[in-house]
Amino acid sequence: MSEVRVCDVTDVPVGEAKRFVVADQQVAVVNLGADGFRAIDAICSHEHYFLDEGDVDVDEGTIECPKHGSLFDVGSGKPLGLPAIKPVATFAVTLTDDAVWIEV
Repeated sequence: MSEVRVCDVTDVPVGEAKRFVVADQQVAVVNLGADGFRAIDAICSHEHYFLDEGDVDVDEGTIECPKHGSLFDVGSGKPLGLPAIKPVATFAVTLTDDAVWIEV
């Protein structure tokens, strides 16, 4: 595995997610404010819809799929609500010199 620079920390506002292509994968970088950044597979495991287009709950550390409402824990990738039952991949995040790096 290797670390890849994805974006600047200012590219993803607090409480939002933004999609990037990293090593041929769609990755959503999520800014949880004081709790830091997380990176997950940007595609919902249920209906292959883009998670970064859904709502982020900073307090709960979740992202909601905008298509059917499944919630995912952005730290573990585990689904927290139906209809999704399979987790999405997560990626280790490092912040260096105001940039977001992930391990892929």
